[in-house]
Amino acid sequence: MLCQMAIILFNILFLTTACEHKSHNPTVNLPKEDLQAKKLLQGVWQNDEEGTIAFMAKGDTIFYADSTSLPVYFQFFDDTLVLHSSANLKYAVIKQSEHVFQFKNQMGDIVRLIKSDDSQDSQLFVIKKAIVLNQNELIKRDTVLNYNNQRYHCYVQINPTTYKVKKTVLNEVGVAVDNVYYDNIIHLSVFKGSQKLFSSDFCKKDFNDFIKGNMVKKLILSDMEFLRIDESGIHYLALMAQPDSPSSMVVEVIITYNGKVVKKSATT
Repeated sequence: MLCQMAIILFNILFLTTACEHKSHNPTVNLPKEDLQAKKLLQGVWQNDEEGTIAFMAKGDTIFYADSTSLPVYFQFFDDTLVLHSSANLKYAVIKQSEHVFQFKNQMGDIVRLIKSDDSQDSQLFVIKKAIVLNQNELIKRDTVLNYNNQRYHCYVQINPTTYKVKKTVLNEVGVAVDNVYYDNIIHLSVFKGSQKLFSSDFCKKDFNDFIKGNMVKKLILSDMEFLRIDESGIHYLALMAQPDSPSSMVVEVIITYNGKVVKKSATT
């Protein structure tokens, strides 16, 4: 009984101490968004030195004239412009008025923008068709082969998809923007005479074993090129490229004469 009373007394003392401690904690003040700064940014802005269009702010979104750059949600906090793209990027505001906007870009340079007074500039921000790396239309290709007195017919079809591949780059004024591209799915069929040996779709995840880390997210399955035919089978090269970069990955795909698929690393 004494043990139970001791436990009850301890709990009462603990709760009382906790409540007193909580009552002395200051209220956490979250930063308040500067809506006036957001209002001043509305409109089309151009680089003061070069005269090129940088972006258009409309509502709480910034739009870029480059059709591959995604719109981005923005806010102002304590003289800082925050762009909520793939990462929250912050830019120190140097000066802001109705017609002038100065800030530090990713490289620490001060960029001076002026608001455009040309109503035609807004036409640059009309939504355009998304750009696909290499091709943005259905591609069909067939190859007829003869080997060991046998005739083979191979079909390749490149199908554009809506699967997005994003790449963050610095635009003309040193602001990080997300460029968007679209991946492909490639179909390959192989016939021996009228007999179907192989038929399957390939997407880039089928080559995960050959791609290091998260690199697969940055690549686009661009093409499937015929290489050769020999005793081991019919050889193709699966070409995967990183947009706007020399980085690429090539995997050799071999269709054997019993309809199996073999993959191995390759070089171009």
